[in-house]
Amino acid sequence: MKISLTVNGLPVDAQYSDDEIQNVHLPLLQQIAKRHRENPQSRTVVFLSAPPGTGKSTLTTFWEYLSRQAPDLPSIQTLPMDGFHHYNAWLDANHLRTFKGAPETFNVDKLAANLAQLREPIAHWPQYDRQKHDPVEAAITVTASIAIVEGNWLLLDDEKWKALEVFCDLSVFIAAPPSALRERLVQRKIAGGLSPDEAQAFYLRTDGPNVDRVLSQSRQADVVLQMTAAGKYRFA
Repeated sequence: MKISLTVNGLPVDAQYSDDEIQNVHLPLLQQIAKRHRENPQSRTVVFLSAPPGTGKSTLTTFWEYLSRQAPDLPSIQTLPMDGFHHYNAWLDANHLRTFKGAPETFNVDKLAANLAQLREPIAHWPQYDRQKHDPVEAAITVTASIAIVEGNWLLLDDEKWKALEVFCDLSVFIAAPPSALRERLVQRKIAGGLSPDEAQAFYLRTDGPNVDRVLSQSRQADVVLQMTAAGKYRFA
């Protein structure tokens, strides 16, 4: 299936094979729906954790699309974790701006407070402004029965991040070959205007350490998907 999606405010063309949809994506969404039916009066919160470059934002937007096409699936809403970056002023004051995206650059206490609010019928969620490069508070209104919170560090094996698991009903992790992620992330930076040398340097300084840390320091998830070097998904 070829489909045009809007991901983080930008148009994205995505393609998923019918085999992958029938054997991976729909079964996973049905598993999430089953978990929701166990407690339908409350919003179900799914943590999707994955390293940079695994296509999680596009994937969850596609899951939203699938949920709208299938009458047996509850409504799904994707909630990116980017809106919980500390503000640039805080990052500058703590000399962390150059490490933006690392777990230390996120406001975990604020994330916990917002996750707690998801138990309410209507909640609000911040969004990362990619022009200002700062969060915008309460930019997203959450109304769906299932909220998929997606980010790199949701399953990080660290005391502060582990405390978030009390808000999680089901966790999903995407594993991937590091070499494939490097290629995807470098190409993403080149497409964004960096030279090949600049893109490689950015990977070594920022994306690469984050990829390694997510893959090596994440806790076991309830469900694990494997992204192949070709960008396809399967159950691990």
